[in-house]
Amino acid sequence: MTDHPNDGTAAAARFADFLHRDSKSLAPGTPLAPPLFPTSIYALANEPSGEYQYARWSNPGWTALEGALGALDEANAVIFPSGAAAVAALLASRLRPADRVLLQSDGYTGTRSAAQKYLAPMGVVVDTCPTVQLATHSFAGYRLILVETPSNPGLDLVDIRASALRARAAGASLVIDNTLMTPLGQRALDLGADAVVYSDTKVLNGHSDVVFGHVATRDPDLLAGVTEWRRVFGAIPGPFEAWMVQRGLETLELRLARMHENALVLAQTLARHRAVRVIYPGLPSHPAHALAQVQMNGYGALIGLEFSSAERAERFVQECRYLRATTSFGGLHSSAERRARWGDPVAPGFIRLSVGCEPGAALCPEMVRALEAALQ
Repeated sequence: MTDHPNDGTAAAARFADFLHRDSKSLAPGTPLAPPLFPTSIYALANEPSGEYQYARWSNPGWTALEGALGALDEANAVIFPSGAAAVAALLASRLRPADRVLLQSDGYTGTRSAAQKYLAPMGVVVDTCPTVQLATHSFAGYRLILVETPSNPGLDLVDIRASALRARAAGASLVIDNTLMTPLGQRALDLGADAVVYSDTKVLNGHSDVVFGHVATRDPDLLAGVTEWRRVFGAIPGPFEAWMVQRGLETLELRLARMHENALVLAQTLARHRAVRVIYPGLPSHPAHALAQVQMNGYGALIGLEFSSAERAERFVQECRYLRATTSFGGLHSSAERRARWGDPVAPGFIRLSVGCEPGAALCPEMVRALEAALQ
């Protein structure tokens, strides 16, 4: 890629190309909707041959969705029944006893917990460090470095290009969890990452109605590893879930644009209230704001709100008419939760606010009203 990673015009052209990637190549009478094949078997006479032999290995719906997801990242994609399964495939297929892996101590807890509980007892050395220290942490001796940027829930950033150069020099593979930004908001592979992993449950599907994940990479060895791991261990998605995710992808650009626009306006507005600390890469007050301007297309749909107490934080969530009190993020509806309840290393009054697609003219005033009510 030659365009700037934060070039909105290039991102728009890429998504338009994605939507019409096969519009001119289809034979007359070809269905335009993605295929849905709820089958466990295929015709298989004589010696095994062909792309479809058994449903644990392949499905026409998977092929269609992997083609779509791969087109977004200009890479090869492998789908899984959850983001956690996609991460597991990367870690398990890449790491062996005595290998070292580096994770964030303040990133998504599921990845860190899985590595420490299952990989460490098998001899994999699992190291962690805070997101803000990754830039100075030595990469020497690591087999794999898995980085979530922006981090969840603290919204700290990692310089992907600089990290990729350092990882390559150290002989390590750099994997970016790009769930929050999606391929439209952050071009991690173009910036040098060896692979990206996504929880499609969130922004990519965007409708809070399916659990899904995938890995995208341009590295043939890494691709072969995760594909074989899925086939052998059976971490396969259902055909209907694959169909639903492909349907959700069609509106990704529309949803992401509204979410990013709403989030920026909300962050700017709520930041004027001194009784709450607002954490958002789109604000000049964010320590990595300059990096966000260069590395990201938009600033994401998550906002960190830090209240003085857990009680005020909970009051804000319950008071706001346009907030769903739930975990996860990236859906059409705005939602929020107090992350300390899950053991995240944040203040008791820290709220992870996931901004949705509601009309901004209604959403912003209601958030301000709820904030002022929570502070009373």
